[in-house]
Amino acid sequence: MALHRVMPFLFWGGGRRKVRMKAGEQLREFWRQATGRAESRKAEGAISAAEAEVGRRTLALPSILSPMQLSGRLLPKPTPVNLRRFAETPVVRRAINVIKDRIAAMDWQIRVRRGVEPGGVAEAERKLRALRRTLEEPNAVDSFRTLMEQVIEDALTGGYGAIEMEATGDADRPAMLWPVDGASIRINARWDGQDGSPRYAQAAAGQLESSAVELLDSQLIYVRMNPRSFTPFGLGPLEVAFETVNQFLSAHRFAGKLAANSVAQYALWLNEATPAQHDRLIRWWQDEIEGTGRVPLISTEQKPEVLRFAQGTDADLRLAWQQFLIRMVANAFGLPPLLLGLEGDVNRSTASELADEAFRGAIQPLAQLLAGHLTRDLFAKCVGWREFEFVFNDLNARDEETELAVQVQLLRAGVLTVNEVRAMRGLGPLGQDGTVQLTGGGMETGTRD
Repeated sequence: MALHRVMPFLFWGGGRRKVRMKAGEQLREFWRQATGRAESRKAEGAISAAEAEVGRRTLALPSILSPMQLSGRLLPKPTPVNLRRFAETPVVRRAINVIKDRIAAMDWQIRVRRGVEPGGVAEAERKLRALRRTLEEPNAVDSFRTLMEQVIEDALTGGYGAIEMEATGDADRPAMLWPVDGASIRINARWDGQDGSPRYAQAAAGQLESSAVELLDSQLIYVRMNPRSFTPFGLGPLEVAFETVNQFLSAHRFAGKLAANSVAQYALWLNEATPAQHDRLIRWWQDEIEGTGRVPLISTEQKPEVLRFAQGTDADLRLAWQQFLIRMVANAFGLPPLLLGLEGDVNRSTASELADEAFRGAIQPLAQLLAGHLTRDLFAKCVGWREFEFVFNDLNARDEETELAVQVQLLRAGVLTVNEVRAMRGLGPLGQDGTVQLTGGGMETGTRD
């Protein structure tokens, strides 16, 4: 059984060549390597003639070939220190938990992939049980929920969610999974697509590249949010809201100091006072009055005047500005401000629509992204069982009553069958004799009432 790599890592560069080339020469060399590799693989019989003829004409991540970049240097992810510190603030934590807890608590199943006949899959029952055990018990410490929570946390914070996966060779537990610090992963932008070439790596801060832990494409699940063509890294919602969160924290600190009287917004003006009287009044106020709660008594020829520098109301706390910043944070996470505590413009007619918008706009896309990675990376690449897929059962249901009413109407109209509805609800199909057949999570037995 493969051992889990537990060292934290922060940097890796994929290139080993020390010779610097001009941009044009570098592009030509890159093209020669790509075409030469295809010819060699064709000669070895690794790919067919049709696959050898079909090649990519564009360059992947052309920005890394700029003359301003060092040859072979990979794009580093911005420092995660501030991002993770911001993720611990109340507003951002609420936004992350709304998405993370909803996905981690969803019911899920493993089933035969669409387009594959269940009867044509060898040992389907045993494989389904093995895959479910792999996800329910990914390692000696984590469960499925704790594993997913760590991955979703990193994905929402910095756009990087990583899971290491190692094939075990055990028929009852074909793989083991471990959460990985996504900020420590570096991507080889020159990965050639071959199974034996490392695509990812980890290296500790200050470590040499030779000490990096290289990972194959079949050994790591790397979840990228908002993938883009000019960088191998994703873009997390907290990265989008970085400046907004920074401004909110500054405004919040100022309002806290102002409310605690740590910031004086007024002054006492004594007309025609000598410097000695001025200093004496300051010392008397600091020694006898400030912080004691006593009533100050001042005897002067002219009444002192209080000069206010602000209105002395809640407007000085900049509450409207803080609410605007909270709305911007909600927009970055794809959530309505209602879920972050702003309820001033919400009524009964709009609350349900806003909750549905949060599910469709923030929760469902990330859940489908995770399900796709588990299906493609874990089931297909690591284990090698491409005939199965991972699905969340709750993605298509706004609420239980609405979903039930829709399914009943579709059944009456003949649009769906009983087995199709049972599959939507995570149940196994019914046989001709009324017994429950194999379902995505294993074998269910029973009879129809």
